[in-house]
Amino acid sequence: MIYLQLFVTFFLIGLFGFGGGYAMLSMIQGEVVTRHHWMTMGEFTDIVAVSQMTPGPIGINSATYVGYTAVVNDGGSHWMGILGSATATFAVTLPSFILMLLISRFLMQYKHHPLVEHVFTGLRPAVVGLLAAACLLLMTPDNFSSPSISPWQFYISVAIFLGSLVACQVYRMNPIRVLLVCALIGILLF
Repeated sequence: MIYLQLFVTFFLIGLFGFGGGYAMLSMIQGEVVTRHHWMTMGEFTDIVAVSQMTPGPIGINSATYVGYTAVVNDGGSHWMGILGSATATFAVTLPSFILMLLISRFLMQYKHHPLVEHVFTGLRPAVVGLLAAACLLLMTPDNFSSPSISPWQFYISVAIFLGSLVACQVYRMNPIRVLLVCALIGILLF
């Protein structure tokens, strides 16, 4: 039963996840944490972190890890978890594969049609909104702590966040350098 639920859930996420993996994160969180309760918010945050560190698209990596974790948390074995990973990964990529086959045939022919241009114009703000939702999704006490629980961790986390934002947006620093500096700060201050 969980395999069918994983397939349907991730197929729909893949079908409506415009904007790529980061835009999918809020949809994945809503389904796996809030709706199905396959994992806790802390587990989901860990999965997002691992998905960012591993090669490949974050949406597909997240589906792979969520599929495994959901099945294992449901009482399945390691091997059943691997099947859950394969199910979720296949399901999240299947809509893109089908849509690309269909679109590639017609898009080149109609890409300058006013209706098609208007559709893409309407999708752009939605993609930005989904990316913003993904950012806000990760701004939780699991990642930042809170002033009442651990003021030191909260304020250092906010400072690291703001410093990373300024380093990337204002000074155009290489994101890998920013990550390494933040990791060093984390080692030294936490």
